[in-house]
Amino acid sequence: MEPNSILLDIAFILLAARAFAEIATRINVPPIIGELVAGIVLGPSLLGWVEPNDVLALLAEIGIILLLFEVGLETDIGRLVKAGSSAAVVALAGFILPFVLGFVLSLYVFDLSVMVSLFVGGTLTATSIGITARVLSDMGRIHSQEGQVVLGAAVIDDLLGVFLLAVLFEFSVSGSISLMNTGKIILYAGAFFLIAPVLAKMLVPVIKHYHFQSKVPGLLPIVLVSLVLIFASAAHALGAPELLGGFVAGIALSRRFFLPFGAALTIDPEFAEHTHQQMRPIIQLFTPLFFVMVGLSLDLGAVDWSSVFIWVFSITIAIIAVVGKMVGPWLIRETRHRKIAIGMAMVPRGEVGLIFAELGRTANVFDAEVYAGMIIVIAYTTLVSPIWIKAFYKRYGHHLPADS
Repeated sequence: MEPNSILLDIAFILLAARAFAEIATRINVPPIIGELVAGIVLGPSLLGWVEPNDVLALLAEIGIILLLFEVGLETDIGRLVKAGSSAAVVALAGFILPFVLGFVLSLYVFDLSVMVSLFVGGTLTATSIGITARVLSDMGRIHSQEGQVVLGAAVIDDLLGVFLLAVLFEFSVSGSISLMNTGKIILYAGAFFLIAPVLAKMLVPVIKHYHFQSKVPGLLPIVLVSLVLIFASAAHALGAPELLGGFVAGIALSRRFFLPFGAALTIDPEFAEHTHQQMRPIIQLFTPLFFVMVGLSLDLGAVDWSSVFIWVFSITIAIIAVVGKMVGPWLIRETRHRKIAIGMAMVPRGEVGLIFAELGRTANVFDAEVYAGMIIVIAYTTLVSPIWIKAFYKRYGHHLPADS
């Protein structure tokens, strides 16, 4: 892997992301769709100019962490806590129902093995908090009641996804479940979630103090980006299984640190706004890398589009993928329009679904046809959901106050 080629890859990604986002905006489509399409165009699906690699994956991970830090800055922590019970119901329903439906359908309708069916169901449990947060932010809905429920539910979904992935990975490798390995991941993630808010509140006054004492500009972005790297590294060093290390570090630990950390900054709104102003250019630089990487990972060129099985399987599973996430909001006390908005925002599978599918492929659980079918489902829920959500708010947004 030559440094020169990586530099060209990054240049292509940044320019393509910007160009396609501009085009998407001009045709009244969410800019995130443009960035996802840029990845599909540059990647193996079409031109094949850029291949996913570890360097791009790291930069993309920093991008999504910084995006969630920005979401934290814009989050009313009191409202997020208040939405906790509703978020838990939405998350659990959106986790259990797609898993059960995907498993039963794969096992009894498509006659797949138990292991394959478990991985299909597991892939359908995912919710991409990065895509959900970006769409809601772009539409100015992150402060809304449904925005807080979705954000809380997506966080819980990610945690549950880590645990399920650990169990399925263990089962696929050894044919049994190691309570020690699974318990270790649950313990680390749970401990971090208890420690992160406390640590955030302790660090914010220190950073604020030294920021105003510093004689050299740029202390805030340097400290915050450094914290991203330190916590990601520390999470990986905790001893998660090799193949799951990056996933656990990214989803269960390092990403989540920056949600409470960003929210802790809102105790002083003026300083939070000052932080936001300094971080915004860095966030705008790194965030598109993440969404382009999601597009790069969707190798639609590998799909045998003439296969009847792939079409029937992917369409059926896609219906389950959508319905499974739409049911949960109807179990909470909200208005009809808000329930629909919450359900739609929970549908994108994005990078989390891709991780499940990729693990199924590398563990030799998914054959080429099942893997291709799952990629189509993930691509559909990822690419179409932002368009649905924007169209819904355009038509029914007057029923949903942005700050209620």
